[in-house]
Amino acid sequence: MTDARPTVFIVDDDLSVRNSLALLIESAGWQPEMFGSAQEFLIRPPTFRPSCMLLDIFLPDLHGCDLLQQLADRPEMPIIVMSGHADVPITARAMKAGAIDFFSKPLAIDELIIAIRAAIDRSRVALGSAQLMHALLENYASLSPRQRQVMALIVEGRLNKQAGGELGISEITVKAHRGNVMRKMHADSLPDLVRMADRLAAHR
Repeated sequence: MTDARPTVFIVDDDLSVRNSLALLIESAGWQPEMFGSAQEFLIRPPTFRPSCMLLDIFLPDLHGCDLLQQLADRPEMPIIVMSGHADVPITARAMKAGAIDFFSKPLAIDELIIAIRAAIDRSRVALGSAQLMHALLENYASLSPRQRQVMALIVEGRLNKQAGGELGISEITVKAHRGNVMRKMHADSLPDLVRMADRLAAHR
């Protein structure tokens, strides 16, 4: 999905702002989706394609910073905040809540386009990482309990003979399990398998 046409979500209660931004986004080759409130956006199912959000900080139903916090677990959708009444405390609060950029209205169009492009690039990276992790978790799930035990020992640096001694199985059996682990995990080498194990440990 990282090659799909990027979507730019516009969350702003001002219809004229939404329409103007939609025209700008379409002219840049992206797909705009408009929402007049936070709740309108929240009921939309997540999209797993390159995207970002242009978020007005003052919405009729929910403060933009509160929406930012609710979307903190969506790294694949970077958020750019906009406001016609920006001050230092609001800007600082928005950035602390997870916004990647802050624009005062009226918007500086050229700078906004650059910021959107950077946000979409960031989204692609996050989506790519998520896809890799999903595949890694699926591969690990395909291992038998014994294969997981063998994997844990060999990534810690145990030799086949040592692993067999700890597990109470023969060295030949460990070697067979090790081969199956490398195949199922799609690991090209032991260092590759170690990196996979580190990513799995960090994900837990």
